[in-house]
Order: sequence, then structure tokens, then C-alpha cells
Amino acid sequence: MFQPRHANAPFDPDELGQTALTAFFNITAGWGLAAEEERTLLGSPPRSTFFKWKGERAARLSADTLERISYIMGIYKALRILLPSEEAANAWVKKPNTAPIFGGKSALERMLAGRVIDLADVRRYLDAERG
Repeated sequence: MFQPRHANAPFDPDELGQTALTAFFNITAGWGLAAEEERTLLGSPPRSTFFKWKGERAARLSADTLERISYIMGIYKALRILLPSEEAANAWVKKPNTAPIFGGKSALERMLAGRVIDLADVRRYLDAERG
């Protein structure tokens, strides 16, 4: 049974990590990403760490990793609002895009540059498209 957390109650970092990783891997599965692409989006953690996260879906994540996952979740949410179906939203990430920030490349190619700012730029672009 769901029990709402009070605003002033402390959060459990293990629970936060589990929730964030589960959301991340569900999104990237829909996008059809390979493990190395997922690893890059997460900030290139060591391979052993990445595969432990992927297998167990549990970890205390750094602020950087949580920020990256937050951007991915925001991108996913914006796409689900902007596009008519989950299939279209998932496909958009890999399609070439003529918007100036993409320069004919896909949003995924931009995000795979590996910097947090690249994730933030894609998120801001989609937020602007939403109006």
C-alpha cells in the first residue's frame, strides 16, 4: 500500500537510487539503447558498477548520476506530452533533427556526447517546444 512521504521526512538514498535506476532502465529499454549508450548517459561509471546497477537496480547514486537520470526522465516526459504515441516518442530520440541545436543529428547523438549540459540542452529544447 502506498504511503505518502511527508515533506519534512528524510528520504532513503537507497530507495531513491533504486527508483531512479528502475526508471532510467525502463526508459532506455523503450528507446532501444545498448549498454554502452546507457553507460554514457549515466556519466560513464566503471563497467562493473554499471552492470551491477543494471542487474540489481539498487545503489546509492551520486548527485551527478541523479541529475543525469532526472534529465532523461524530463526528456521522456516531454516526449510523451509532445508526441501522439509511446512508439513515436521512443523513436524521436534516434531520428535526425534539423533544429539548430542538433545540426541534422539525432537527440541521442547529442546526449551521447557525455556531458550533463548535452542532456540539459535536449531537455530545454523539448520544454521550449511544449511552450
